[in-house]
Amino acid sequence: MKAKNTINLKDVRIQDIAKVGGKNASLGEMLSGLGDSGVKVPGGYAVTVDAYKVFIEHNKLQDGIKSEIDQINFEDLTTLQMAGNNIRNLMLTGVFPEKMKKEILASYYGLTDYKNTNLDVAVRSSATAEDLPDASFAGQQETFLNVRGAMQLLDSIKKCFASLYNNRAISYRSSRGIDQTAVYLSVCVQRMVRSDVGESGVAFSIDTESGFKDAVVINGTFGLGELLVQGAISPDEFIVYKPKLKQGYHAIIEKSLGSKEKMLMYSNDQGEMVKTFDTPKVMRNHFCLADHDILKLASWVVKIEEYYTEKHGKWTPVDVEWAVDGNTHELFIVQARPETIHSQKRENDIIQYQINDSDVSNRELISGIAVGDRIGSGVVKIMRAEDVQNGAHDFKKGDVLVTDMTDPDWEPIMKIASAIITNKGGRTCHAAIVARELGVPAIVGTKDGTSKVNEHELVTVCCAQGAVGKVYQGEIPFEVMTTKVADLPQTCTKLMLNVASPDMAFNFAHLPHAGVGLAREEFIINNYIKAHPLALLNHAKLDDEGLSKSIKELIVGYENEQEFFVQKLAQGVAKIAASFYPEDVIVRFSDFKSNEYANLLGGKYFEPEEENPMIGWRGASRYYSQEYKPAFQLECEAIRTVRDEMGLDNVIVMIPFCRTIGEFKKVLEVMKEFGLVRGENGLQVYLMAEVPSNIILAHQFSKLVDGFSIGSNDLTQLVLGLDRDSHLVSHLYDERNEAVKFLIERLIKVAHCYGVKVGICGQAPSDFPDFASFLVEKGIDSISVTPDSILKTLTAISEIEEKLPMRKNMRVA
Repeated sequence: MKAKNTINLKDVRIQDIAKVGGKNASLGEMLSGLGDSGVKVPGGYAVTVDAYKVFIEHNKLQDGIKSEIDQINFEDLTTLQMAGNNIRNLMLTGVFPEKMKKEILASYYGLTDYKNTNLDVAVRSSATAEDLPDASFAGQQETFLNVRGAMQLLDSIKKCFASLYNNRAISYRSSRGIDQTAVYLSVCVQRMVRSDVGESGVAFSIDTESGFKDAVVINGTFGLGELLVQGAISPDEFIVYKPKLKQGYHAIIEKSLGSKEKMLMYSNDQGEMVKTFDTPKVMRNHFCLADHDILKLASWVVKIEEYYTEKHGKWTPVDVEWAVDGNTHELFIVQARPETIHSQKRENDIIQYQINDSDVSNRELISGIAVGDRIGSGVVKIMRAEDVQNGAHDFKKGDVLVTDMTDPDWEPIMKIASAIITNKGGRTCHAAIVARELGVPAIVGTKDGTSKVNEHELVTVCCAQGAVGKVYQGEIPFEVMTTKVADLPQTCTKLMLNVASPDMAFNFAHLPHAGVGLAREEFIINNYIKAHPLALLNHAKLDDEGLSKSIKELIVGYENEQEFFVQKLAQGVAKIAASFYPEDVIVRFSDFKSNEYANLLGGKYFEPEEENPMIGWRGASRYYSQEYKPAFQLECEAIRTVRDEMGLDNVIVMIPFCRTIGEFKKVLEVMKEFGLVRGENGLQVYLMAEVPSNIILAHQFSKLVDGFSIGSNDLTQLVLGLDRDSHLVSHLYDERNEAVKFLIERLIKVAHCYGVKVGICGQAPSDFPDFASFLVEKGIDSISVTPDSILKTLTAISEIEEKLPMRKNMRVA
């Protein structure tokens, strides 16, 4: 049977990679296999691999290509660049055989039944070694958008053919051991989705940083998506929790507004297909997708993942490109490929990078979005796009690459860098995607990295301290610690985690744990909301124009101040709860002291001056007070949103610093008034046992609570009658004091009489093995520590339980 030059995408399947390349095979598979499920893919056709081969033979290019490849010294980037340029020029001077040209144009006109000979299409490369389950390098070959008419179409197809020998593609194939002459190219000609007047972006069915499997991560912007993929803009980001999405819940657990400063649209200029414009401010200040579109897109991504997982016979997370047509408001998937970084990992180890210098803050030069969790050091080399294009650079292996942003042409340089720093970009930009695949630490979106670090300066790039990556002056020593999960001991005493930052929750989900023993609302309020809740509600009445201006800037993207507070707090709590679902996540209501609240935006108008805020207006006493009650209502609405609307019913609420039985009952009544009823929808209410009266009256409190969590810091302070912030009496502060231990032992004994659980959240058990031993001996149900202490605490608990036969025999493997 004679080979075809073109094939309709709907007639292509995933097994046709050898005929049409990875991208086309995936598109055809989705068109045929997912159409009935509602997933929309724009129609089009493939210019086949056979057509590419005929083009090469017709123009007698084989020997010239092989000759150029044989001359490349992959240790010398200049020879790579020269060979790539020569091969591409050879191919661009080629001509199409007449029969092939007619077939390509007939398929093009056929997309509209010959009614439109100037149809706008996307022309995308589809190589036979691209978009495979184990190799999916970002942007190896070219894509052309808004291609119109016969001349532009044929020219774009030829450029796609030539892009098989882009420098980055040649380098990548060499690094993966792929035979350069055994790779071929197909081209996708696909009807354009008018996202130039709509929205577009990328989505992953896995968290790209941590490898957390249960999240869909969506990045989006206005206009065509190329600027987002290149990292030229900061996009909006949305995260959806897959298990609750499948159950029909409103499972958006994070929304972050990007600046979206530029947008790519169709060009009206002669000779230009697309053009970059400034995004109007009114658009920058709105999320590019409404919630219903976010949930719809996430559900499609899940369907695609499930479809390919079944097709391949193994878990296959996916990376998709999506677009919304601004004219019809229809959502489309325009590309899909396997995610090839986390899905290929086989090791089940806990790998931790840690800086050994505890005082590095004064050496910080700049910060940005951390990509990965590694650390790298090297000499700074600041590079511009033209340096890469013309080969005018002396970048050496181990240098730190600092630039405005990268594109696929940078790959040969990126793979020899010890670290990467860019001014622009987000978590799914080109630099971030490539850095993950290469295993190189990268910090993107620094805004002014090229001006804040100096050429030839020795720096350390650290992505191991959370979501924010930091660049430090000089070479800072660090260590890499590897622990096999299979080697960790099993314990009867539950080990839980203290998790402050939602940004880090996915990274901790793989650690051995029994849930979260303490998630503090204060961290979320201080770092994500930043304003005093009463200032949000009442700033318009204060006659403070500066405050009102700051708050209006803060709530951009949200309908009003109340929605901003509730949604931001709910999303922060939800991300932690989703990371550890279905294990318990104990969320403590806000426990700012008056001096801490005063430091929030607008806080000075609503906070009293107290001589000793540590034992003043804090915790439970605020919630039922007429002054703070409207703010507590927002907290309750946030928790209700997480549990009822997002479906994360593993959230337990905890009341801090509650002095009396009467006060606890008042708080329960106020919670009920705002939609949180103990026992309803499985809601559990814990008490932070940190005031001596909580333990002295443990018999009465135990009848009202579902659990206690010992706050050893405040308990020690109040039992010993000292201010833990005062250095004058700091030498007396010790959780292991006999009086403190006496009360802890009493609480465990009394609570267990009533079948109530008791845990402790604090650093003392991991810092002091003898204190951990005391707690385990007394039968505490759980110990909650910070993630960096989990390994040594597990070991300590295990050693203690070995000496306690009753506890040892209760262990569950």
